[in-house]
Amino acid sequence: MFLFEMLDNSILNVALPTIGRELSASTTVLQWVTGVYAVVFGGLMLALGALADRVGRRKVMLVGLVLLGGASLATAFVTTAGQLIAVRAAMGVAAAMTTPGSLALVFRLFDEDGLRVRATTLISTAGLVGLAVGPTAGGFVLAFAPWQMLLLVNVPIAALAFIGIRHGIPADKADELHRDPIDGTGALLGTAAIVLTLVAPTLFVEAGTASLLPWLTTAAAALTAVLFVVRQCVARHPLLDLELVVRPLVSSGLAFKAAASLATAGLGYLVTLQLQLDLGWTPAQAALGMLPQVVVLIAGGALIGPLVTRVGLDKAAWLSAGAVVCGLAVYGLLGRFGYGWIALALMLVAAGMRVVGVVAGTNVMRGLPANRTTIGSALVDTVGEVTTGIGIAVGGTILVALFTGDIATSNWSTHQTTQFRDAITWAGLALTLLTAALVGWGIARACRGTDSTTPSSATAPEGT
Repeated sequence: MFLFEMLDNSILNVALPTIGRELSASTTVLQWVTGVYAVVFGGLMLALGALADRVGRRKVMLVGLVLLGGASLATAFVTTAGQLIAVRAAMGVAAAMTTPGSLALVFRLFDEDGLRVRATTLISTAGLVGLAVGPTAGGFVLAFAPWQMLLLVNVPIAALAFIGIRHGIPADKADELHRDPIDGTGALLGTAAIVLTLVAPTLFVEAGTASLLPWLTTAAAALTAVLFVVRQCVARHPLLDLELVVRPLVSSGLAFKAAASLATAGLGYLVTLQLQLDLGWTPAQAALGMLPQVVVLIAGGALIGPLVTRVGLDKAAWLSAGAVVCGLAVYGLLGRFGYGWIALALMLVAAGMRVVGVVAGTNVMRGLPANRTTIGSALVDTVGEVTTGIGIAVGGTILVALFTGDIATSNWSTHQTTQFRDAITWAGLALTLLTAALVGWGIARACRGTDSTTPSSATAPEGT
């Protein structure tokens, strides 16, 4: 399912110009064609993860696959951009039903941490392959077929996944589920907080920092997040038990995941702009310029197992998170002096992110009881989605604040070029400080707990 998620998004981006022409869609509408998927996906993962822990991960995944197949099939009948956005929203719901369950099933099928790491590495590698080959595959398909084929391909994928899960994975055992009522108020507040947080960066990029709407959206996101936390503290059956979240393994894993997602998204956003706007590269050349990151992300999977075996899960997380911080520091301090430094930063962040993504997710799942694994997986994915948006927002806001004039024009003055490079430096350093703070918090939380020293703590009591 991770392969589907990453392939689906990357392959559709190639078709956006074609979709815009055929459906008479504006740039803003096209942004929502891709953005609505991420907003719905991120917003519903916690609620649907909690549901899966109650009614069964396998059952929720099967329903999600049916929805995915039906929504993808509906693409053949789309005639307006609004209809396509609705289809993408339905696919986001399907992804929120299926993606968290994938990691939860890994922890259900394997009892030994080494096997769990290998399985999680395989899942993430499949997704990264999808991300890498998506644009090329999409361009090839568009050469001889309509753009609808890019989404219709999900129909057989969903059917095969349904058959494999239906016949290859047994139903959840009663002792692996729990029957607490779902906190509906908490689910609404949590979903609203996440959706507003994911929408705010887009509004900042579209409307700019001078507009009131992005700031109001950010304030609303903060308010609903506070109300969600308060609700979870007083609810008899909270949607997300905060006592579980503050466990050392869980909180440290989430901090490392947040650091990796923040760094990867922020760096990717800044480098893409820098290569094209400052260095004058074409989009195709800029894509080639990002290859060091792609190669390390895919090839780095072979290093995860040996590293974890040699130093252990905790030290692997610390080392890889440190590499992410170092990569951002290289970019912030030296990225303006040439592509060589940019490539080095991309490789360091990619290498660190590749390891920490697997180890952080593994640690979060190890720190949770067996009947909370799906919402734990959903929490990991949600943290990644939210911090991805924050990383882009930080970079975009600093660029808007320090650059005067239209950044998309091709004829910059010497002063504007200096402004852009200064903005890149400050944005890179801001991301470095934020990421370092998250990494420091993650290490501090891991050091406070004794649970991380046990071989497997999925059901063992842990100190906070």
